[in-house]
Order: sequence, then structure tokens, then C-alpha cells
Amino acid sequence: MAIERRDFLKLGAGALAFTLAAERAWAQASKIEVLWLGQSATRITTVSGKVIVIDPFLTQNPKTPAQYKNLDALGKVDLILVTHAHGDHYGGVDYLVSRYHPSVVMSEVDWQQTEEKLEFDSQHWGRPPKDDPGRDLRVKDGDKLALGDVSVTLNVTPGHTHGTISPTFDVRDGGRTHRVLLWGGTAFNFGNDIPRLQSYIDATERMARIAKAEGIDVMISNHAGYDGAIDKLAALRKGAASNPFVIGNDAVVRGLQVMGACGKAQRDRYLLEK
Repeated sequence: MAIERRDFLKLGAGALAFTLAAERAWAQASKIEVLWLGQSATRITTVSGKVIVIDPFLTQNPKTPAQYKNLDALGKVDLILVTHAHGDHYGGVDYLVSRYHPSVVMSEVDWQQTEEKLEFDSQHWGRPPKDDPGRDLRVKDGDKLALGDVSVTLNVTPGHTHGTISPTFDVRDGGRTHRVLLWGGTAFNFGNDIPRLQSYIDATERMARIAKAEGIDVMISNHAGYDGAIDKLAALRKGAASNPFVIGNDAVVRGLQVMGACGKAQRDRYLLEK
């Protein structure tokens, strides 16, 4: 099912809200506009007009709306958050930096990867960002970004890359506050690397503890195929009685445990093959 990528969340009382709208008119009542651009790319416009873009792989992304294949359509960009150093997440950064000079935020470890040797490369992704110490941010686990009144915690969850970022933040829906985890990297696309699989397992176990302690009841992915986002958005458009993105704390914790169990199964399979 094709869905127009004009899916907005609103920010009110200092927290992102899940309110969905198909028309830009909703943005007039919003305090912050969040525009999903397909796969992992998201644009956030703050109350003061600052623009944050997450994972701006757009021009070669088949899920990007046609008008945003032209990166100029994003308008000005003040900050870019790259969840991990793979081209389908940092693609587009080089152009946006050359045009608008935004700060680029990435984990310390993944910045190092872009400077030394990429795990994957493609002519379709463009070149990785080049760190400008006077402009960009090399973040570590637990660092926070302030977006207006919203604080986003940057959790480093190694595995998919050594420095994958999985941010957590608060949202509001129907007057209720929910805590969200955006899982920054899911697939085991690094082969028979036992220590790396173990780091993924450890990350899921740590985040399960954090999810339990913080009452996280929403978990989303930066690849919509992993969290069923397309079907959930379709359900919202049809007037779902409850927000399908709010799955409950038990389900979030269980989801992280299942991801960890998958990592253990992959690790043990490789160990048995030795």
C-alpha cells in the first residue's frame, strides 16, 4: 500500500505527540512539526523554526516522496542526527552540509569509521560526512540533545555498527505522555563476528533494563519494515480506536529480549560451526 509521506507528530507541553494528519494544515496548530520522509529519514521543525533532520538518505531512497528527491525541498537544515555510519543513513549529509552548514551529530565510534574504513559503500550513497570540530558533535552514550523543551537521550547500542545511536524521548498522545525508544540498527549484517554479536546482545539487555526502569511503551525503528510502521500509519488513517504505536512496556521489554535471543542464536550457531 502506498502512503503519502505527510505523517506529522505534534509537540505540546514539552513532548512529541503522536497526532497523525494527512494535511499540512495540522502544522499550524503544532508547536513542532515532524515529517517522515520514508525509511529512516525524518525532518523536525522546532517552535523557533530550527530544523533537525535524522538520517537524510533521500535522493536514492525509493521510499522518498518525489518532491524530496530534490534536497533543496527540505529548506534550511540546522542539525543532522546520523544514527549510524551506513550510507543509507548518512547519504545526503554531504550535500546538506555544503548548502546549509548544519551541525552533524554522530557517535564518536562511528565518526571514526567514516574517517578510516567504511563497512559498506555504494556510489548511490554519496560520501560520508567529514567532521568539522568547530561545527559537529561526536557524542557518547548518555549524552543529551535539547530540542526546545524536549530532551533526547542518545543511547549508544553497538552491534549493527560499533557506535549505533538509539535515542529515547517523551511523546504525548491524547493527553498522555509515553516514552519512546527508536532502535538505531537491527540487522546482523557483519557475518561471523562473535564479539560484535555479543555487543549487540549486551546492548539489547541493557536497553531492556532501561526500558523497564523508564516505562518505555513505544519502540520504533529507523527502518519501517522492522516495526510495522506502514500498517500502523494506515490503521491510524482509518481511525484506529487506540494508537498502534503504543504497544506497552511489557511488549517493548519483550521485543528487546527477543532481539537479544536472536543475537544469541546467531552467536551460538557460529560457535557450533567452528
